[in-house]
Amino acid sequence: MSLADIKARISAEAQDQIRAIEAENDARVAEITGKAEAEVKAIQDSYGERLAKEEPEVARRRKIVAELDASKVDLGARQALVQESFKGSLRQLADMPRDKYITFANSLLEKAVRTGHEVVLVGRQGDQEITPDEKYPQALILCPTRELCLQITRDLMRFASYLRQIRVAAVYGGASMTQQKRLIQAGAQVIVATPGRLLDLINRKWIQLSCVTRLVLDEADEMLTMGFQDDIEAILSTLPEARRTWLFSATMPLPIVRLTTRYMHDPLEISTDDRKETPRAIAHVCYVIQEKNRYEALKRLVAETRGLYGLVFCRTRVETRDISEQLFRDGIPADALHGDLSQVQRDTVMRKFRNGSLKILVATDVAARGIDIHGITHVIHYSLPDDLETYTHRSGRTARAGKSGISAVLATPRDRRRLTEIERRLNFKFTREQVPSGTAICQRQLTDWALSVAETPISAPAEDDLMAAVVASLSRLDKEALIRKMAGMLFSDLIRSYQDAGDINVPLQPDRSRVSVKDHHARKLKSTRRFFINVGRLDKLNEGALVRLICEKSGIRSHRIGVIDLKREFSFFEIDQRAASRVQHALKNTRLDGRNVTVREVREDRGRVSQRRRDRKK
Repeated sequence: MSLADIKARISAEAQDQIRAIEAENDARVAEITGKAEAEVKAIQDSYGERLAKEEPEVARRRKIVAELDASKVDLGARQALVQESFKGSLRQLADMPRDKYITFANSLLEKAVRTGHEVVLVGRQGDQEITPDEKYPQALILCPTRELCLQITRDLMRFASYLRQIRVAAVYGGASMTQQKRLIQAGAQVIVATPGRLLDLINRKWIQLSCVTRLVLDEADEMLTMGFQDDIEAILSTLPEARRTWLFSATMPLPIVRLTTRYMHDPLEISTDDRKETPRAIAHVCYVIQEKNRYEALKRLVAETRGLYGLVFCRTRVETRDISEQLFRDGIPADALHGDLSQVQRDTVMRKFRNGSLKILVATDVAARGIDIHGITHVIHYSLPDDLETYTHRSGRTARAGKSGISAVLATPRDRRRLTEIERRLNFKFTREQVPSGTAICQRQLTDWALSVAETPISAPAEDDLMAAVVASLSRLDKEALIRKMAGMLFSDLIRSYQDAGDINVPLQPDRSRVSVKDHHARKLKSTRRFFINVGRLDKLNEGALVRLICEKSGIRSHRIGVIDLKREFSFFEIDQRAASRVQHALKNTRLDGRNVTVREVREDRGRVSQRRRDRKK
């Protein structure tokens, strides 16, 4: 074969290779283009569905505005200003839905349009609205927490773009009182405040509320739960009788009813349908594990769930801090929100959670009040709360703005009755699910990594020189060996940590015994010492909370705790003689939900002790 023939053959083979490469590239481009077009179409379809769902609601709100525009009621010049201001706020809300606000606004406006009720539309002659020219407090909004105070202030300042010369001042603890005094004295007509800080300003005579004609109590049930009732009543005593009062509450317990009876005259009650919709929007899930595996269960759930952006609720500040630190050490971006943080620290934590730097926010119930962050996918109850209202408030942090969410409970077999009670009272059923195994978690994360590698675009031509050395170094490995080495290098720690991880799920067996836990312990404990503690049912203390306090502080097991006797303002409990001194020392100078706890031993004569033991056996 001549040299020319060889060259021709090589050229033909090269051209065949070029055509094969071009065909492969064309197929790859077509595949990528097809995927991109499918994704674009999916996004368009999703957006179209969202518009279709929201359009009737937006149209309904705009219809209400139109009916207000067509209203022929002669309100006079001052009433017309109020109506125009309210319509401006509604126009903004119609294009920017905000859960609770738009829900109540719709309900109020619809009732007003249908009935002409004076609360919204008409108003009695002589009623006063906010007057921009007058530079003193004319409207007061009370709320339980700093976060909610700041949130309401931001919303009001945004709504005030439809009003002229309206100033809003936020008054809350943890910030400069002098700066707040300057804002008030600069002519703020609307004050948004937490009760404690506002009462401080009133006592210092730095604020005058005698001209307030509008009062709003937001999250009223939570303010009473947090112990603000005396502060609220002291504040209300400084306000004029001629005012309008708006009270918002997620629940209507007896203290709220008494408050409305005492400080409101012939109130109009507006109920929304939120409570009916919540069970459909929120999936209530239960995982049953042993107490010792509680953190392990949390870690596995976070590691296994794709796209989790959630709140974890704990009982105490110490527990909140410990859990967040453990999650961070395990490579999960998490931080804590509790009452020991300064305002600057709280703002920093909330900013990181809002911008997505944190995947998990671990919080106490009090600290999380007022958190309004859309997109929270999961609320995880690290332990069950002591009352149903708290469970409802916690779960309501997810499934906002028309989205769905998950409320997950980490329960122990001892929580069976409490789970049943929540289901019965709140009218839903928990879905029992299994905490994922270590193998499932490793498989999920390896699969996610493999998919991300497959979807990563091939390097640009300009990077060919850089990649050539890498390709040459790895060319001796076959495909399977290369994949194994890369996966092992990236996930060896994860695989090793779950290598011997067993199944931590336990069956939720029905309690067939009619004997209570405390009576069972009482029979086994032959020798006990009795203690007094200065908290009781009035402090929302139950047997489970007291057992947890004793076990967490002293490190003893619950079987060493005997009879628990809860009173209204104090309680008694018995401890195994062998552990009594340890418990007494551990509970010295301790705190429960921010309150100092006093524990002392009760010395009784032998006759009373013997009588109590005889009563116990009956």
